Amino acid sequence: MVQCIFFSLPTHALTANSGAIGMAAIGISLWKYTMKYAPHSPDFFNRDRFILSNGHTCLFQYTFLHLTGYKDMTFDQLKSYHSKRYDALCPGHPEIEHEGIEVTTGPLGQGISNAVGIAAAGKHLGATYNRENFPIVSNHIWCMVGDACLQEGVALEAISLAGHWQLNNLTVIYDNNQITCDGTVDITNTEDVNKKMEACGWRVIDVEDGCYDVPAIVRALHDAKTSDRPTFINVRTIIGLGSAVAGQAVAHGAAFGVADVAKMKEAYGFNPEEHFVIPEEVRDFFADLPAKGEEAVKEWTALLKSYKREHPELGAHLQARLDGEIPEDWESMIPATFPEKATASRASSGLVFNPIAEKVPTFMVGTADLTPSVNMSWKSKQTFQADGKAGGSYTGRYVHYGIREHAMAAIANGFAAYHPNMIIPITSTFFMFYLWAAPSVRMGALQRLQVIHVATHDSIGTGEDGPTHQPIELATLFRTMPNVLYIRPGDSEETAGAWTVAIKAKNTPSIISTSRHALPQLSPLTNRHKVAKGAYVLRENPNATLTLIGVGAELSLALNVADALERSGKAQVRVLSFPCQRLFDQQNLEYKRSVLQRRADRPTVVIEPYTPNGWERYANAAFCMSTSRFGQSLPGPVAYEYFGFTVDGIAERLGGYVETVRREPEAMMEFYEFTEADGEKSVRIY
Repeated sequence: MVQCIFFSLPTHALTANSGAIGMAAIGISLWKYTMKYAPHSPDFFNRDRFILSNGHTCLFQYTFLHLTGYKDMTFDQLKSYHSKRYDALCPGHPEIEHEGIEVTTGPLGQGISNAVGIAAAGKHLGATYNRENFPIVSNHIWCMVGDACLQEGVALEAISLAGHWQLNNLTVIYDNNQITCDGTVDITNTEDVNKKMEACGWRVIDVEDGCYDVPAIVRALHDAKTSDRPTFINVRTIIGLGSAVAGQAVAHGAAFGVADVAKMKEAYGFNPEEHFVIPEEVRDFFADLPAKGEEAVKEWTALLKSYKREHPELGAHLQARLDGEIPEDWESMIPATFPEKATASRASSGLVFNPIAEKVPTFMVGTADLTPSVNMSWKSKQTFQADGKAGGSYTGRYVHYGIREHAMAAIANGFAAYHPNMIIPITSTFFMFYLWAAPSVRMGALQRLQVIHVATHDSIGTGEDGPTHQPIELATLFRTMPNVLYIRPGDSEETAGAWTVAIKAKNTPSIISTSRHALPQLSPLTNRHKVAKGAYVLRENPNATLTLIGVGAELSLALNVADALERSGKAQVRVLSFPCQRLFDQQNLEYKRSVLQRRADRPTVVIEPYTPNGWERYANAAFCMSTSRFGQSLPGPVAYEYFGFTVDGIAERLGGYVETVRREPEAMMEFYEFTEADGEKSVRIY
């Protein structure tokens, strides 16, 4: 029974997922004897969640989804694994869009980090809504990992936090076959994994025979559900079980060969000439699971109904969260006006969002050890901690991630994935350190998860922190990353617009990029509502000979340059604010034309101290950092001077550029980059 479910598959499937053969007993123990789930109601709220962190063994999960009765995973779909079918539900790694898949996994370490976030979400929601006799949120989170996941830095960051938070609703099952792509694990690891997990605050259970001893695995799984901490079950398995290369590194990816597969099938009583045959005894073994699942759904639905009668106000609040709703009046919580004094947009961000965070419990706000710098803290906040630990509780909504930027973003993805829009996670750190978190930001975008990332210290205005902290290239990365809204507001009013856009973006991660240094307030020129358009005309001039694009912390600089050019008589200037390229790209052609107003005799120039890549879609030239160097350790204002970002310096060089275009119209067909490195000359890029 244990391995025969895999030997019913064809040779190519066995070849591609040899590890799954050795994991079969774990699968039976989970899906048949342990997990609470409903194959015919896959979105049942109080289901247990299973995350396959070692996602390359995805056939393991697909097979059990089929056998346990998930309707979409038909036998025909199961055959689609590694096929040419566009409609395949069996991609090379699990993907969140398909029934029974909680998160998209593949990059190792992401799945277990997501699982920590999902478990933390469960603890928070349970502490918030459960009442005596009403365990509305009582599910368990199961995560399968392999040797590789336990070597990834992001996984180790998340494991540390899970132990600190005492997430006893989380169990990690370690498929310990001691094999990675390059060979046996001992070529890179000699540590005692059990002691390592214990040192991180986890309970450890050993299972010696993970290939066949289903009762021992089941006992361990049930034991884990009674723990007062997260549990790590170390299950010894054999990769390529039953093959000629069992237990060897070659079994990780090499083909077994037709003859070897035939011998394996014969050993388990299968006809080696038959493929895709699942015996009736196997189907009968799992046949009762859909009905059990529907009974669990029925019981929980009745419990929820009683809960709403007993606790009507709390029940209504919970239902709104289940529906992914936040209070209709949330926009009224944003200040209508802001102080007129110069204000760093990181401070503006706090002015905008903290009143919302205080009143709307949907938001879980966190930082990677930068509470004093990111301005995401409100007076009445309570920290998310194990009950009674460090002055917090599981009901807390302010998350201290420590210096773990990568895990912060991956765990936030888990918060968001628990149930659509039930929790909107906020992360925050310096913009430079979203490079550390970028893989997790990408995974959130890939899964269409609503996570809001607050990136402060976003320019050379970071100053004395130097080139290590001056993120001149990161905007290009996140502007080109699919399904990410990178928004760079220019003052408090635009920051209000950025937050409004991000909160409304239900299927998209957002990055709100803000300054360390104080910025002039430009209202009433700036407009929070127009931020949603991505770009808009800040100041029109019907006689303009030049269009200037200002972005973020340099928006006021663009206005001042425009004034200087007009005073000197070198150009008449119209000025655009351009906080988000992706939002602008989503507008209709008529609107885009009305904003850019591209003409053969009027150049468009962007002013932003980043690398220029991407601006050539909107502009003819850019005042930017040279692509050949990083920043400079100087006080913020001096750094702008050093790189030529001064009103007089830019105005003088732009005046010359406008004259060049007047004399040489063909120059409009090229893209110019004005940089610190080129002195008084413009560099023709293409």
